[in-house]
Amino acid sequence: MYKKTSRAAIAAAAVLTLAFGAARAATPSDAPPAAGQEMHHQMHDHDGGPFGAIRRLHDQLKLSAAQEQQWQSAVNTMKQNHEAMRKSHEALHQQMKAQQNQPILDLNALHAARQQAEQQNAQLREQSEAAWLAFYNGLNDQQKTMVSTALKQQFAKMEQRTRR
Repeated sequence: MYKKTSRAAIAAAAVLTLAFGAARAATPSDAPPAAGQEMHHQMHDHDGGPFGAIRRLHDQLKLSAAQEQQWQSAVNTMKQNHEAMRKSHEALHQQMKAQQNQPILDLNALHAARQQAEQQNAQLREQSEAAWLAFYNGLNDQQKTMVSTALKQQFAKMEQRTRR
């Protein structure tokens, strides 16, 4: 019985995702994701993506004490916000699991929870991006050139991967 319930819940989730995704895509006021939002998905603390490119430059940038403080602030903000988004995702997953035990899914509750999580995550992404922009804006032109060059190379690699 659990497998049937689980399959039904997965099917319902898929239908919801498709329905809400189609509705969002059809909404004319819904602009495509900003470059910063797309960049966020690549900016986790690892060697890949734009953050990895910047992180590899850290020592070469020869940051002043104030710049290093902005660097640490941006890293800490990003890590805290990433953890908060992970917990939000977990909570949504738990709510979906709880719904699996109900004879009738409360799609309104699931929709409301997803919307709330998306709004909170958008705020967290904006905080992280603001912290990185503050760091970047505190760099001198030579440091910005180094960062820009590394990011352009990373963006070219990302574009190559999407064209394959």
